[in-house]
Amino acid sequence: MTEVKQNNDEKHGSFEAFIDGKRAGVMTYTWAGEGRFIIDHTEVEEAYNGKGVGKEMLLAAVDFARKNNKKIIPLCPFAKASFQKSEELQDVLVN
Repeated sequence: MTEVKQNNDEKHGSFEAFIDGKRAGVMTYTWAGEGRFIIDHTEVEEAYNGKGVGKEMLLAAVDFARKNNKKIIPLCPFAKASFQKSEELQDVLVN
């Protein structure tokens, strides 16, 4: 099971994924004003490729955005492609 923890400060943040206590990946973001953040990088450890780690972190970011009335700007190629594939996640994108 994948556990995702969020780290956040006034300018930057990340969603880190852990599997069995080991870091499996990280998705970083930068705040772009009060109401939105830019997902700028997604990285999955090689041993966890193909296990849905990136998607789990993206879902955590979407959940955070929805609960806090924030919008997402996906600059990272992985996040951008994931949003394009999943119409049900697009409500959190900046128009």
